[in-house]
Amino acid sequence: MGVENSGIVKLKCPVKNYDWGMLGKESTVARLYAGNSGDEKIEDDRAYAEFWMGTHESGPSYVILVEGNGGVADGCSLVSLKDWIEQNPSVLGDKVFRKWGANLPFLFKVLSVAKALSIQAHPDKNLAEVLHKQLPGVYKDDNHKPEMALALTEFEALCGFISLEELKSVLHNVPEIIEVVGSAYAEEILQASEEDGEKRLKEILQSLFTRLMSVSNAMISEVISKLNSRLNLKREVRELTEDEELVLRLEKQYPGDIGVIAAFLFNHVKLNSGEALYLGANEPHAYIAGECIECMATSDNVVRAGLTPKNRDVYTLCSMLTYKQGFPTILSGVPSNPYTMKYIPPFDEFEVDRCILPQETSIIFPPSPGPSIFMVISGDGKMFTESSEVLIAEGTVLFTPANAEVNISTISGLHLYRAGVNSRFFDEPVISSSVQQHEK
Repeated sequence: MGVENSGIVKLKCPVKNYDWGMLGKESTVARLYAGNSGDEKIEDDRAYAEFWMGTHESGPSYVILVEGNGGVADGCSLVSLKDWIEQNPSVLGDKVFRKWGANLPFLFKVLSVAKALSIQAHPDKNLAEVLHKQLPGVYKDDNHKPEMALALTEFEALCGFISLEELKSVLHNVPEIIEVVGSAYAEEILQASEEDGEKRLKEILQSLFTRLMSVSNAMISEVISKLNSRLNLKREVRELTEDEELVLRLEKQYPGDIGVIAAFLFNHVKLNSGEALYLGANEPHAYIAGECIECMATSDNVVRAGLTPKNRDVYTLCSMLTYKQGFPTILSGVPSNPYTMKYIPPFDEFEVDRCILPQETSIIFPPSPGPSIFMVISGDGKMFTESSEVLIAEGTVLFTPANAEVNISTISGLHLYRAGVNSRFFDEPVISSSVQQHEK
């Protein structure tokens, strides 16, 4: 299967106005959406949370079809990126097509977070298929959703369970947790040691967490009120810890929510701009504040259990988690040239490049065996392949096919990101999607 279309195509992409998003022009998402659409005005009192780039049915991108080189023109027509790929499957490259069929395997996003997102996890492939079959209205697809968050600004998140020793310290210093779960559950943790073995420690942690997340709303509301009063009194005599301050912030955003207390059990992660965090299937997390680039497998499956007014599935969340403990790995990227850092998570579906070009510079992205999406955060310039050339600016989103060499140049400076299929994937043998379906 050779590449029939070696040119660049421009994409029109959707925005999500969830209430946790940043307001108006404060939101990078809003500015990107305005630049991408060309005719959308930013509303100062509206929350702009997510900017989506990909083929997922919950927020599909559209190819702008025009005569010539694919630039924007009045009166141009639109076709969904998914339909366009199905009509031009060669743009994916041979190996990507054999593995995933005529579909883009990754979903690319920008997030602007003003208020904490839910405590959540994403199911692995097997669980996703079960949940989608049982509750298709809640779990919209049958795919897994490993993901990576790459900080644009300082970015806060909760991710994974704290270590055993940290957990014991929390139980000593946060009596409200013991009041909720009972002394027997707490005592199991306090008496535990690494010598008990990984399996036993996970069982103990799962019992504690499940008990915590399953108590009545009335009890949680009462206990959080006590926690709030105690910490505000403590503040008068000493400086609160970062975790205590975080819990008070969360309580203001989600009064009486179990997630406020559960936050003590998770690692509080702070990323600087250019640092990334990857999240495997069945790992608990919650984004707290800041802006990031996010990339994931093409899925929108989320199992929630706290810090949210949305549907909660506490049983599924508590039963699906890995219960690994310890601080997550932070990725700083690997330089691929003087202006570009590459972030390669341990997932086949995607990798991300962060490219910051100073004034009057240019760069070449060498041909990749798979497709790419480029997104411009700021600045302007031009991007061209052997057969096409496009002017780019804030909010420009472009799809480039497999095996296309991409040249980018700027006069004033340029900040952009590229998402593509993980380069490690192309070094490994692949089982075709038709074979996988037969095996099922």
